[in-house]
Amino acid sequence: MEDRVKVNYDHPYSLDNGLMVRDLLELLDGETIEKPIYDFTVHNRKEETETVEPAKVIILEGILIFEDEALRNLMDIKVYVEADPDLRFIRRLQRDVSERERTMESVISQYMHTVKPMHYKFVSPSKRHADIIIPNHTKHSVATDVVITKIKSIISA
Repeated sequence: MEDRVKVNYDHPYSLDNGLMVRDLLELLDGETIEKPIYDFTVHNRKEETETVEPAKVIILEGILIFEDEALRNLMDIKVYVEADPDLRFIRRLQRDVSERERTMESVISQYMHTVKPMHYKFVSPSKRHADIIIPNHTKHSVATDVVITKIKSIISA
């Protein structure tokens, strides 16, 4: 546990993208997968998994998904939702305290030492790989219409 607490989970190397790519390929081949469930309170995967059935549309989300070329190559459309830095911090603080049993002090420390630097080093630059960038401070009906149209075209194919 002591070592897991020290891991920089906001760095791309902390992720098991190889497993995610394999799982996505299986889903795309029409196979069911058992997706790991991460427990943020103990910094490790849970023993139980979530069964995911294949579908015509698979929504993959995460702040570092555009960092991995193999993942990007499996995506039909890449949408980057950009949020104001203050809003990102407030959302993280509220979520981590209420859902992940973290203290306010630990969230602030992690944000300042890893989250914020990794955002500017990896997350923000990865938006160059996006097909659509949506600012998250107002309504964007044109962008959502484009995404909906693309999803409908995939479903009807």
